[in-house]
Amino acid sequence: MFVMKYMVKGMVKGILPFYLFTFLPSPAVAQKLESIRTAVDAGITGYQQPITAVFEFRNKSSRKLHISKVVPDCNCTVVDYPTNPIGGNEKFQIRMTYNARQLGHFDKQAAIISNGTEQPVYIRMKGVVLAEVQEFTGSYEVEMGELRLDKSELEFDDINRGDVQEQVIHLYNSGSRVLQPNLMHMPSYLTAVASPENLNPGRAGKITVTLNSDKLRDYGLTQTSIYLAAMPGEKVSRDKEIPVSAILLPSFGDLSKQSLYKSPRLQLSKESLDILFEGKSKKTEVIDVANVGQSELNITSLQLFTSGLKISLGKRKLQPGESTKLKITAYRDELQKVRTRPRILMIVNDSQKPKVTITINTNL
Repeated sequence: MFVMKYMVKGMVKGILPFYLFTFLPSPAVAQKLESIRTAVDAGITGYQQPITAVFEFRNKSSRKLHISKVVPDCNCTVVDYPTNPIGGNEKFQIRMTYNARQLGHFDKQAAIISNGTEQPVYIRMKGVVLAEVQEFTGSYEVEMGELRLDKSELEFDDINRGDVQEQVIHLYNSGSRVLQPNLMHMPSYLTAVASPENLNPGRAGKITVTLNSDKLRDYGLTQTSIYLAAMPGEKVSRDKEIPVSAILLPSFGDLSKQSLYKSPRLQLSKESLDILFEGKSKKTEVIDVANVGQSELNITSLQLFTSGLKISLGKRKLQPGESTKLKITAYRDELQKVRTRPRILMIVNDSQKPKVTITINTNL
């Protein structure tokens, strides 16, 4: 009874008391108003540049739905909603616009009062207002359906255990409908956030992908593929694939200065190979691998970023002054099919150079 008095009082004034947005329970029964999306990350906007979030609903009953009012939690937002009756099973939108007259993060709510629920339904928009919005100045060279991207692969390089790294995929909606970009088939060590969640035609956005190194199992190279979808629920397809690689380095934090001085040292005759097939289907090159340090060199990992290469190493453990050969065979037809750059990763117990990436350049 106490809450209802304050609700009526607030509605008379046109604004619901703010604490009601937090403590009122959601309706459990007799609900005709079905929410498709009630929370939206509107993304980034500039100072005094209003920003709008679009919320989707449906009248899931066969009877007409009437929205009597939508009450925002402050006068800094304006809400646009249908004033005419909404037919049975009909979808509709409510638009909430923030005036962006304060810098920093914002989090705004509004209450929908209708005959579709016993209690108000709440919508929420959040985002960031910056003094100056820095537009993405790169190019969208990758096409994936209605979306254009600035990159088609992600590389998390030189990661130490405990690191959290981010990579950003910049997006552009080249289609004619509102999209909700998202990434599918994400492994446990990756998370992704799209901003804004609803990307209007002709507008740019981004997806921030975060890697948690504590969830990587092994040192060296970890690879996977994630897939871009323009809308939730899309099927995975090869043309939407984004390869992801992460390189976790071994730790040498407990070594003393004396140990560092006496540690092994890796030396390669080449760290880049130019392979010219000259009409041949395969070509082999050799790189000399030497230990020029003062203790045993252990090559703990030798991995390939792509198919199309075959490698063999004479020895994985080298004593001081000892050397071996790394033989690399490149296959022309297979390399023509790969989407990422052909490279070889070597992880060793050299504290000054624990990782070496050997790049393969071809005339394909």
